[in-house]
Amino acid sequence: MAATRTAHTVWNGDLMTGAGNTTLDSSGLGNFDVTWKARAEASEGKTSPEELIAAAHSACFSMAFSLAVAQAGHTPEEINTKADVTFVPGTGITDSHLTLSARIPGISKEEFQRLAEEARTGCPVSAALTGIKITLDASLAS
Repeated sequence: MAATRTAHTVWNGDLMTGAGNTTLDSSGLGNFDVTWKARAEASEGKTSPEELIAAAHSACFSMAFSLAVAQAGHTPEEINTKADVTFVPGTGITDSHLTLSARIPGISKEEFQRLAEEARTGCPVSAALTGIKITLDASLAS
């Protein structure tokens, strides 16, 4: 079954001094102020497309990794994923770096690394981001 999710943004003014508001329509979970300054300089309580992509990438990777771990016969206690998405003005989004720390009883370091790499390339958001470099640091937490 296909699922479509919707968000919308209303922008007022020009790029450098204007501002917008992005609303998560499908979930109704909120709306977020966006500005060029939040995108290219300091966030100052506002978000950016890159932060929203980072949120999507960290969530998607965590879900894909959880599935891979379960299919390998393990039960994760905790999966903690951070995504750092880089934006370079004039160039665009250049990369997404994933940092994974997970507690998974009984898994070997080799299997953990293999499953993490499979999730890095297999999560749907990674597939959507194939035009940028995606890197991963993965570690087992004790």
